Amino acid sequence: MWSLKKEKGVPVYVSIIELILSYIKNGDLLPGEHLPSERKLATYFQVNRSTVVHALDELVSLGWIIRKQGSGTFVNEGKWGISTTPRTDWRLYLEQNAFAKVDPFTEQIERLIKQSDTNVLDLYTGELPMDLIPSFSFPPLTWKHFLEEEQQNDLGYLPLRQSISRQTEKDYGFSLPSESLLITSGAQQALFLILQVLLQSGDSVAIEDPSFLYALPIFQAAGIRLYGVKMDQEGINLEALEKMIRQHRVKMVMVNPSFQNPTGKTMSLERRQALVKLCQNYQVPILEDDVFANLNFVPSDQILPLKKLDPENVLYIGSLSKILGSTTKIGWLSAPTSVNQQLAEARKMMDFSLSIFPQLLANLALTDKEFSSKITHLKQTVEQRGKSVFDVFDKMVEWDVTMPKGGFYIWATWKQGKLRPKDWTIFLQEGLLIAPSFFFSENQDSIRINFTRVDENNLLILKEKLRAVTQKIALDS
Repeated sequence: MWSLKKEKGVPVYVSIIELILSYIKNGDLLPGEHLPSERKLATYFQVNRSTVVHALDELVSLGWIIRKQGSGTFVNEGKWGISTTPRTDWRLYLEQNAFAKVDPFTEQIERLIKQSDTNVLDLYTGELPMDLIPSFSFPPLTWKHFLEEEQQNDLGYLPLRQSISRQTEKDYGFSLPSESLLITSGAQQALFLILQVLLQSGDSVAIEDPSFLYALPIFQAAGIRLYGVKMDQEGINLEALEKMIRQHRVKMVMVNPSFQNPTGKTMSLERRQALVKLCQNYQVPILEDDVFANLNFVPSDQILPLKKLDPENVLYIGSLSKILGSTTKIGWLSAPTSVNQQLAEARKMMDFSLSIFPQLLANLALTDKEFSSKITHLKQTVEQRGKSVFDVFDKMVEWDVTMPKGGFYIWATWKQGKLRPKDWTIFLQEGLLIAPSFFFSENQDSIRINFTRVDENNLLILKEKLRAVTQKIALDS
């Protein structure tokens, strides 16, 4: 009777549950009947006792069996608690939820941030501190004003799209026609729509290694296979990329060529041109993430977007969230008109409505006469903070750093090799919150620092905490 058929891919405890339930429902086990002991069932099924206990616990929770202390386990005689219809095992579904898998290190960091401990220096959060976000004065707006705004269609608020088009023309000298722009609720919604419409489960995507994309659960949730391509000082390694394209039949290449997150690297013009040519040869589209475009420390004409080099083959993501704050949630995607129409239609079918409120406010900011001067001031302040943090690391022989040409981040590499789990714990113990390299890659030798969060008041605190962390790691090596 107690013979268990183990099925490939089905957890053993689930098979035990199904077997016992079948005996109860078929009358092989009668109400009130005593079940064999856990040890005997483990012997019958040739499994660990803990597996049997797990299965019986589930059956108790479903109400099919009861336990009597000192007597054993019995089939329930009454109806109380019994699920008379098959019940979905939601635990199995939840175990597959990519969005619920939070790294323990992340949990510890977020817990320390929530505690608002004055001893903690948060250089982990990927946003501008409040004191740096530009402030704009808006004209009086009434509720009726928003209700009467009629220039919103599936692609987004037309005046905002026109303002983005003008700003791109001013910064980079090339046109993004308003009809080619899809306004999104942040850059990640643009990425989500691309995964849903242009790719399908099982498709392969090449990304930089390391990359912030590595940490996003939306790829796993969509069934997309990510393949990392190593970088050098000029950007993504094209020889390795070509091999990856051929070996894994890559459907899209996703890069963050300017002030890359997390390394802060900027792809050279020569490498950009070669990347575009390579992807043209293999007819593989490029997704260019350019959310830090407004935070360049070098002239814009020195950093040509891939979109300018190849308008038809490059999908271009921009954002205002990095300069106006994450709550703004305004991003955009520039793609061929036919592609944007499909993406907009998909968003409408998924009922992801786009509020007029942030779009209208974003447009007021972009058209403010002081927008350019305030962004210039922001860039100067951010660059100054970046240089100060760079100097702190550069003076420590244990770390290898390069000053970025823009963006938020400095990437510091531990010269003595891999950092161990206990080394990462030291950062938390000292209250120095950073993003470890294993968030962005399989490498465990570097840290990402958001230098915008280090002002004159806490620069000395950074020096002291970094010195303490460095000494403890070095002494324990």
